[in-house]
Amino acid sequence: MTFPSMTPQRLFSMPLILLGLGMCLASCTVLPQRQVWTEKGQIHTSEGVHFVQGVCYHPVPVGQDKRSFESLTQDLELMQDMGVNTIRVYEPIASEAVLDEIYEAGISVIVGVGYNQGGVYDLQSGTYLDYVERFKSHPAILCWELGNEFNYHPEWFGGSLDLWYKTLREASAAIQAADPNHPVATAHGELPDEALITEMTDIDVWGLNVYRWDVSYTAALDFAKLSDKPMYFSEIGADSYMSTASLGYEQGPNQRAQADATRNLLAPLFSDSVRCAGAVVFSFTDGWWKAGQPDQQDAGGWAPGSSGVPYDGTANEEYWGLVDVHRNPKEAYGVVKSLFEPHAHKNPKLTH
Repeated sequence: MTFPSMTPQRLFSMPLILLGLGMCLASCTVLPQRQVWTEKGQIHTSEGVHFVQGVCYHPVPVGQDKRSFESLTQDLELMQDMGVNTIRVYEPIASEAVLDEIYEAGISVIVGVGYNQGGVYDLQSGTYLDYVERFKSHPAILCWELGNEFNYHPEWFGGSLDLWYKTLREASAAIQAADPNHPVATAHGELPDEALITEMTDIDVWGLNVYRWDVSYTAALDFAKLSDKPMYFSEIGADSYMSTASLGYEQGPNQRAQADATRNLLAPLFSDSVRCAGAVVFSFTDGWWKAGQPDQQDAGGWAPGSSGVPYDGTANEEYWGLVDVHRNPKEAYGVVKSLFEPHAHKNPKLTH
């Protein structure tokens, strides 16, 4: 190695430079680059197949209606205890410190991008690409996911889904060009048709929000007939409130109904007969902001496709958590742990 000739000033400054470099090496954590790709119907990282064992994560404190990460450390500990390796968020996480903590917990992020989020990293404004450029090297990122069952909402696009599908097609191509190291996904309500799958050439992974009573695994069988691309359940689960007594479950708050449904929904996904890339349970925590007053828990609410919610055919929107809003685990938490934890050894950071 050849160095330029040293003036006295350069000779004087050199120890300071080396000292500064040493301090940085001692105190700065350099996060590794990560490459994620799809192959043979699965998501892959350098650690091997990444079978998604996830939760939808949109934490909103009592009395508020905006997402907050004030309970992140506690939440990550609970997720680790369950064997969760992935969280799915509905809007980008703009805090590098939050992403760092999620990564250090051994958990990956499916970054959801909405159409109209007030011009903040959304599709309508095009600022989603700013987010991709900013965070594409962060090792917590598993994939970019465009939309959340927007096919149920033509009213958001002037009464026609043509604008949404045009946006999806163009945005997925733009992300592929900006970041070749992470897959692009979309979260679709129920099963897309073969023509749509074929049209969306730059969608690598299809997420399906599916509520087919307690047999949602059948959507994976149906998807396999249409495509060999990876498919995962971007929403699957049940709430812990029975709007009416049914099938031996009493009306009112009912953790047993949620736990039974969760087991029936998830167990088939770990069998060799069901080809999928994993599942994200909806949802990690109850959300008191969704159906009534945000300072109390209300029954009721509505969601598209909710007639298939077990076991009352009703989406009680504030009762979907595996933990309640105070982070007390429900019975379904234990069910998820019993199914996820035996596979957590695949991620060294999740063994404990």
